[in-house]
Amino acid sequence: MRYSITVATIAFAAVMAVTLIPEVGRAQGNDQLPMPPGGFKPPPVAPAKPYQPIAIKPPPAYDDPSFVAFRQQLAGIAQRRDRAALARLVVPQGFFWMQDKDVTDKRKSAIDNFAAAINLDAKDGSGWAVLGGYASEPTAAPLPDRPSLICAPSDPKIDPKTFQALVEATQTEPPDWGYPTRDGIEVRNAGTANAPVVDKLGLTLVRVLPDSAPPQDANQVPFLHIVTPSGKTGFVPMDMISSLGGDAMCYAKGATGWTIAGYFGGAGQ
Repeated sequence: MRYSITVATIAFAAVMAVTLIPEVGRAQGNDQLPMPPGGFKPPPVAPAKPYQPIAIKPPPAYDDPSFVAFRQQLAGIAQRRDRAALARLVVPQGFFWMQDKDVTDKRKSAIDNFAAAINLDAKDGSGWAVLGGYASEPTAAPLPDRPSLICAPSDPKIDPKTFQALVEATQTEPPDWGYPTRDGIEVRNAGTANAPVVDKLGLTLVRVLPDSAPPQDANQVPFLHIVTPSGKTGFVPMDMISSLGGDAMCYAKGATGWTIAGYFGGAGQ
């Protein structure tokens, strides 16, 4: 799935880095950590500066013709916002929804769990947009512990030690990084298609800044605010950058075709 600023990064970040939370006094009468004075404030963003390019090879497309046809069917459903048709493409038994643990609500149907995972019922239509994003995602790979399932998107292979060194050198976090979908993507000085070009991206990891946001005009192509390896900041179309280790949708192929079998990540509980 192309880069999404609304989707939480999970497995890859968990493997790459461990977040240490200082132990502070528990609030009396409950197990929640008390808020610091003045409320929670996010840590300051590390300054934009040059960084060592780490070459990547984008993962190949999963080109099984039946899976390509399934994604096209899914795209049509997302465009029509046809929940009944979507329900027929979700495995009726055994659907899973994983975050840091299994959060599947066993009392609910598979489609209801899946809808909750991608926030399908969001009034702004963002859940259907998420579904459409997966429908357009060409990459997928077998789930390591369940090879009968494939999950999308798949990530490029990156040496963990090299990546961790990059994260430490730039004072960033693993979710702050993505990679271009092709070589030579133009970086512009503003989030518009006709803004002047300030740099071009090679096939290397790219730092994504947290102030990226969807455009005010729904018809405008969203842009991401990035830092290039040379240290320049600029903007690239959101669909030109893929996220690392973000949410993933899993599929199973049965006698009657493909179905949505599970989801990693998703909306908070």
